[in-house]
Amino acid sequence: MGVNVSGIFWMPDTFATPYPLLKTEAPPRSVLVVVTRRIGDVLLATPLIRSVRRAWPQTAIDILVFEGTQDIITANPDIRHIRVVPERPAFVRHLAFVLRLARRYDVALSLVPGDRPTFYAFIAGRWRSGLLLDTRKERWKQRFLDRWVPFDDLNTHTVRMHLALADALGIVAGNEIVVAWRAEDRQQVERLLVSDDPRPLAVLHTYPKFNYKMWHHGGWAEVAHWLAAHGHRVILSGGGDSAELNYVATLARAMPPGAVNAAGRLTLGASACLVSRARIYVGVDTVMTHVAAALGVPTIALFGPSNPVKWGPWPQGHAAQTNPWRRCGSQRVGNVTLLQGALPCVPCLLEGCGRNIASFSDCLQQLPAARVVAAIEAVMGHE
Repeated sequence: MGVNVSGIFWMPDTFATPYPLLKTEAPPRSVLVVVTRRIGDVLLATPLIRSVRRAWPQTAIDILVFEGTQDIITANPDIRHIRVVPERPAFVRHLAFVLRLARRYDVALSLVPGDRPTFYAFIAGRWRSGLLLDTRKERWKQRFLDRWVPFDDLNTHTVRMHLALADALGIVAGNEIVVAWRAEDRQQVERLLVSDDPRPLAVLHTYPKFNYKMWHHGGWAEVAHWLAAHGHRVILSGGGDSAELNYVATLARAMPPGAVNAAGRLTLGASACLVSRARIYVGVDTVMTHVAAALGVPTIALFGPSNPVKWGPWPQGHAAQTNPWRRCGSQRVGNVTLLQGALPCVPCLLEGCGRNIASFSDCLQQLPAARVVAAIEAVMGHE
């Protein structure tokens, strides 16, 4: 069966070929991991990458991601090379990109059950494995992989879903989300924090990009003032997108004296370095909250319509064999407290009450600051 993908016709050459994983045989020389999705998915792929690195220390591991998501892994020591492709590439550029991939890797792994990532794995690898939806409509893609794993988008955490491919490879699945930064990132943080202020840091990450994950301004201001009154130096983290800069700048005007607006002033690696120094982190459902959780920082994660079972921040050291979170209710696991909106519809698994990413979620807009403060007090009381 031939299949047309972005105007390129490919014919599968081999099917159902088991990868030689016996201990007496050499490991693969090269592995490509395909994670063409959002930045959070890229970060949550690092436990699988670390598992491959530990199983096969001499194997070269590359990763293929969408343009704009690569900064979260720039300093990752397990990755040799990051391949970047636009989310919507022009035909000629895409054709050249695909041709450069052809059979370059001994093993290719697709962590996204879509057409493009599956074909990237098929084209790039001599042996291929990936996640696929086990539906009649999607089963034709099984022929393009030597081994496939059913994709569960509801009841299996993203980290564990990725690690199912470690089982397919016959290697031990690790649970470590790898967050790394460069020396220049650390220097950025040191320049930002240069001050005689000895107070411990409280990092607030307030902007989630999509409205349906946003908390309200009044809540952030109340929490920041409480933290300052209890001996913390408040830092607002954030990226350099114009909408994010404007949002955080508006919030900064309501912050207590001595608060620092770091939005747009740090690389993503430097932001991770900053979070690693925090005594407490409070954030919405965004990649930086996953970073804080992975680093072992006491983390308060504000969740609304999103499914915690699938997307809750992975607490540092959590065992790979179990999901950290239940679907409903506020919970605490390890270093992470997940606060969920209390409306009966939560989590609806939809993109806001207007059913689109620009709409807001009542469950978050009605989440009182007092609940967040109580969660912080509970964390501080266990230190």
